[in-house]
Amino acid sequence: MTQEDYERRMERAGQAAAEAGLAGLVVTPGPDLTWLCGYQPPAVTERLTALVIAPGQRSRLLVPVLERPDAEYSIGSGAMEVSGWSDGSDPYAEIAKWIEPQGRYGVSDATWAMHLLGLQRSLPGSAYAALTEVLPMLRAVKDAHEVARLAAAGAAADATYEQILGVRFAGRRESEVAGDLSRLLIEHGHSQVDFTVVGSGPNGANPHHEAGERVIEDGDMVVLDFGGLKDGYGSDTTRTVHVGEPGAEERKVHDIVREAQQAAFEAVRPGVACQDIDRVARRVIKAAGYGEYFIHRTGHGIGVTTHEPPYMVEGEHLPLVPGMCFSIEPGIYLPGRFGVRIEDIVTCTDTGGRRLNETARELAVVR
Repeated sequence: MTQEDYERRMERAGQAAAEAGLAGLVVTPGPDLTWLCGYQPPAVTERLTALVIAPGQRSRLLVPVLERPDAEYSIGSGAMEVSGWSDGSDPYAEIAKWIEPQGRYGVSDATWAMHLLGLQRSLPGSAYAALTEVLPMLRAVKDAHEVARLAAAGAAADATYEQILGVRFAGRRESEVAGDLSRLLIEHGHSQVDFTVVGSGPNGANPHHEAGERVIEDGDMVVLDFGGLKDGYGSDTTRTVHVGEPGAEERKVHDIVREAQQAAFEAVRPGVACQDIDRVARRVIKAAGYGEYFIHRTGHGIGVTTHEPPYMVEGEHLPLVPGMCFSIEPGIYLPGRFGVRIEDIVTCTDTGGRRLNETARELAVVR
């Protein structure tokens, strides 16, 4: 990433704000700040750090004076004006100089309430709306560089899955297998592990089951959902395995989920509404008689965070655009028995979809 990359992002964000009828954006520490200007504070504390972007103006970053050297050293610093404020002064009065008194601004979702309230005290005529509400697609369309990073993160997650198939499952706790997943993700270049779901037997019927102390048994279905960040971009993949030879119904349910996932992938192309990806997957599962057991959306966007817009869910009318990256992860969850989910990260291209996860989707047998 270069200074020019960040400059283009801030300019694009200012233009998007204007098109949305906003006076600008106020962005505090979190994924939006890092993505827009390349700066990540050494620690997120009660001291205000905020980036103000206004259409047609040079972006401005306000930081605690003791952190100003870090901000000025960041890659994107040359594309914005960096100012510091000192302990004992009022940072809200300082940032108020950059904000229209009656303006309406998009504010990052991660903004602390104390900071937003401080702004409102200084500028009681100003108004604010969450970025996911007013600019949900700000980070949704990835450039080639971002897609490459997501592909690298996906390949690292794939390598992790290939290796986890060789470990022993039966007789071990879910938490032990989750530990193996975490270790392998790090070994394959992840800097951060966000989740390692290991849902064995009846626990697999809980889509977000946290790996616990249940001992995995021969005959269990096991849902493996894991991911994190590699070089600043996310991975997220799910495969379902079986300890020993599966029964007929287990194979049947897995095949239905695999068919639904494939159908949804084949539906990806520019102009298709996000909700239609969900509808395609859901149609397959409903036709097989398991509709009531598919209890979540079909997918979510991914980038510098593992969950972000766009969402593949009923009611999301936004069309797919080349460069969007998102999961396709239908599932069937039979309470008290087992669950099945298959998930890949997919990017929309000019001609269709491209998977960023390539491991086998057939039901793997582990020991």
